[in-house]
Amino acid sequence: MPRRIIIFDTTLRDGEQCPGASLEVHEKLEIARQLARLGVDVIEGGFPFASPGDAKAVRQIAQTVKGPTICALARSLAGDIDAAAQALAPAANRRIHVFLATSPIHMKYKLRKAEDEILRQAVWAVKYAKKHCRDVEFSPEDASRTKPEFLFEVLEAVITAGATTVNIPDTVGFAIPEEFGRLIAAIKAKVPNIERARVSVHCHNDLGLAVPNSLSAVKNGADQVECTVNGIGERAGNASLEEIVMSLKIRRDFFNAQAGVDTTQIAKTSRLVSALTGIVVQPNKAIVGDNAFAHESGIHQDGILKHHKTYEIMRPQMVGLRESKLVLGKLSGRHAFAERLKALGFRLSTEELDRAFARFKGLADKKKEVFDDDLIAIVEEELPTVPELYKLTYVHTSSGSETVPTATIRLTTAGKTIEDAACGDGPVDACYKTIDRITGFSPELVDYSLRAVTGGTDALGEVTVKLRHKQTEVTGRGTSTDIIEASAKAYVNAINRLVASSRRPDIRRGRRSLTP
Repeated sequence: MPRRIIIFDTTLRDGEQCPGASLEVHEKLEIARQLARLGVDVIEGGFPFASPGDAKAVRQIAQTVKGPTICALARSLAGDIDAAAQALAPAANRRIHVFLATSPIHMKYKLRKAEDEILRQAVWAVKYAKKHCRDVEFSPEDASRTKPEFLFEVLEAVITAGATTVNIPDTVGFAIPEEFGRLIAAIKAKVPNIERARVSVHCHNDLGLAVPNSLSAVKNGADQVECTVNGIGERAGNASLEEIVMSLKIRRDFFNAQAGVDTTQIAKTSRLVSALTGIVVQPNKAIVGDNAFAHESGIHQDGILKHHKTYEIMRPQMVGLRESKLVLGKLSGRHAFAERLKALGFRLSTEELDRAFARFKGLADKKKEVFDDDLIAIVEEELPTVPELYKLTYVHTSSGSETVPTATIRLTTAGKTIEDAACGDGPVDACYKTIDRITGFSPELVDYSLRAVTGGTDALGEVTVKLRHKQTEVTGRGTSTDIIEASAKAYVNAINRLVASSRRPDIRRGRRSLTP
């Protein structure tokens, strides 16, 4: 049976210490709610004594977020512990996290205290916190640079005083995985009462080793990992939550451990934290970077199209993404090119595909990435014009703050004129619902974009829509000085492409599909 690893999220405390990542109270609350949906075990909401804003944020999280244990940080001082206890009071499950430095350099230069003084203060702090809260975590700050014998002594003493979790911080990212794993194993072996407390780790990324150190600790018996979404935090950041969780999930065979996290919420959580902190996730970031499931090499693309496991050890859907991304560029091959055209609704003959692929390669040498719009422009020159089965002849919409948005649409098809009306969430949505009623299609609107083709108040607007229907994606365009009309034109254009796609012979399969 795999061991259950507790995921302690400190995005709202240590993560917020990342320069430029300051969060408002309502933003902290929004992230905390999402962390609860993600399924983390502990949310460290802040450092209440540090500021009134932090105290308010922790208290609001404690009042409203259900499920995870809510934690607050405190130095080993009465005022800090009182502030943490007061902020946490509304929480059903709460934890006070007290810390005190134990390394020689911190004791000498920062605290100016001897080992016996540190030991007494640590024990006092845990006992004092215990009066406010049954669940108390103690961190010997800079543990990875603390003399092991003194570290063992401190841990034994604070556990005797009532600590339920002892956290081993690699505060400055100094440790090496093999070394850090040995430290955790030694703690488990040499601290006499260690079975009375959970062993936690909190690793920083100064040498890029926060995740490897944390995983080495798990392998050597750690019960809890402290981490942050996107790995944000002080200096080079903290251990990345998504990397820890997915490593345990994908390599369960090696770690024999698992986290109780809903991994399908990872991408959503990452995007929220990035948006609210303003810290952009690097494209090549593991798990949540834009390129994490992107493939450009033709060899890789061909492998992925044949079987995803050739170049992907996990599916994007596991972390809440829709699908892998085949990036078309100069390294891409014919297989990926043909598949992308198929997804866009095009079925080319072998001769047409040869000509289009040659055009694509020429363009790819000039551009870093070739987009769907580029492909459509290339292919349309190799295929006959898309038949205009439906033609938009009339658009009228009404909307306002006190009005239900309504659209009346008139289309002509096969010499007939059909008119209908429908309501929607807005004038554009009402137009699309009306067109669906007339045509009998109900495609999924995958993307909608609007741009000004010309300048000025009478600018010509171009709308591009991407629709998906029965595994086929098509793109439609429409232009007008009226953005509602441009939106309707683009949608009708896409519907015509769907019809053309369904009626065009599928060369690869050797058969013709006649139904949308």
